[in-house]
Amino acid sequence: MDPLLDAIRFEPPAPVEFTQAWRWQQQLRERLLNNPAAPEALLLLQHPPCYTLGRGASTAFLRFDPQAPPAPLHRIDRGGEVTHHLPGQLVLYPVLDLQRHGADLHCYLRALEGVVITVLAELGLDGERIEGLTGVWLEGRKLAAIGVGARRWISQHGLALNVNCDLTGFEAIVPCGLKGRAVARLSDWCPGITPALVQPLLSRACAEAFGLTLRPPQPTERLWRC
Repeated sequence: MDPLLDAIRFEPPAPVEFTQAWRWQQQLRERLLNNPAAPEALLLLQHPPCYTLGRGASTAFLRFDPQAPPAPLHRIDRGGEVTHHLPGQLVLYPVLDLQRHGADLHCYLRALEGVVITVLAELGLDGERIEGLTGVWLEGRKLAAIGVGARRWISQHGLALNVNCDLTGFEAIVPCGLKGRAVARLSDWCPGITPALVQPLLSRACAEAFGLTLRPPQPTERLWRC
């Protein structure tokens, strides 16, 4: 059995502005690029309401004027189309050296789907993949969106799992550019569920999927001050 890899777990205590979380990912990525022996990292957090567009995403999937969005709109360096972030949705950003994990982006996407499916199974739910699409569904409704980027095999971005968020904001977009595909949240099946209940499940499932030993940051590794 391969030895487990050291990884730092960052779990901010409050929702984090998208641009701040993006800067943290870039900081962690540069650390790995500059020191290939550095530990990997997982950021697990929530965002205030915002929308993000992938590198080549089309504004045709916005149902609002991109010059006057209902919440901050960011074009970023991940794949995929438009998605929505907000409190009540858990966002997992693994900053991994994918050369340690097979150096295959397709397999990496499938592994992230598997992380969500594992979490759902722990909750007694049967998560679904749809051939040709990326993400995880329940009963035909999309529960988790996935979009990643990588530079020299260091990953950024990741997955967003709807837990008990307000789905109204998704009505302003065509989520992931998939017309006719409804979105959902875990609370539709598990009344009373909260991000605090799901967060340790998601963290553990990701650690198991990628063979990581998670630990809190040392003082010199902290990204924020509580």
